[in-house]
Amino acid sequence: MPFTFHSHSGQFCRHAKGTLENVVKAAIAKNMLVLGLTEHVPRSRTQDLYPEESDLTTNDLHTAFHAYVDEARRLRSQYGSQIHILIGAETEYITHDTLDELKRLRKKYDLDFLVGSLHHVNGMPMDFSPELYEQIVEHCNGSRSEMFRRYFDEQLVLLQELQPEIVGHFDLIRIFHPYSAGVEDPLLQDDIRNLALRNIDYAISYGAIFEINTRAWKKGLRDAYPQRDLLQEILARGGRITLSDDSHGEHDVCMHYDRALAYLREMGVKQLHYLRKTAEGAVQVRVLDNATEHEFWAANGFS
Repeated sequence: MPFTFHSHSGQFCRHAKGTLENVVKAAIAKNMLVLGLTEHVPRSRTQDLYPEESDLTTNDLHTAFHAYVDEARRLRSQYGSQIHILIGAETEYITHDTLDELKRLRKKYDLDFLVGSLHHVNGMPMDFSPELYEQIVEHCNGSRSEMFRRYFDEQLVLLQELQPEIVGHFDLIRIFHPYSAGVEDPLLQDDIRNLALRNIDYAISYGAIFEINTRAWKKGLRDAYPQRDLLQEILARGGRITLSDDSHGEHDVCMHYDRALAYLREMGVKQLHYLRKTAEGAVQVRVLDNATEHEFWAANGFS
């Protein structure tokens, strides 16, 4: 689609590649209309640094985020005539203090929007590696079902506290679940499914937009996030949908958008929503009708 509201660069994210400027240039080359920049918010506890950040301090993360906002503003000024750029951030929720810090951060930098993402359960990272994912299972008394319950309970707190404009990879908890080994999906259990539906209903109630996040295909999942069972529920409830590539560098821009087009058509999604900032500085939600027929797809060889 001619937009994404979830992106990273190697300049400000250790597990991404390339510069933020090259991400912007790649989006322009793909004829995208809107690009949402969303580097990760900084973490403030040393124990929350990832293995790839072993040479950094939490002060380094805060310094890098400040540099990110400065660079994003420069790029918006330089390339604003070619692409509409929004400056946001992707959230974390590790402890309740994380959310308080994020509220202050958003106000300090006057961010245009947030991607509300949960990457931790019980304060432990779930999407960094299968090994760390399995450690969370162990901390949940060996119960994958309990891990899923805690994920959706913590996700609800994040949604309630921050009310992010975009709900990021709604069912990320599925990322390393051993589906290939025949282990039952915990979301088939009524109580866990009801927790997910509760969160969907809450997000819809305040006007959130759910991203279809194509990075799930890079991780080997059947569908983009959210998987089709939950996407069907979002659509049936009148939830609003957008599209994001969750790019981690210039070569990821529009990653798997060919599959996204097929997924949208298969799921009957004809309307997508996107954010745009007015001249007065207000961020508005706009609608793209007949989204799967937009000229963007053919121009990029996706149709």
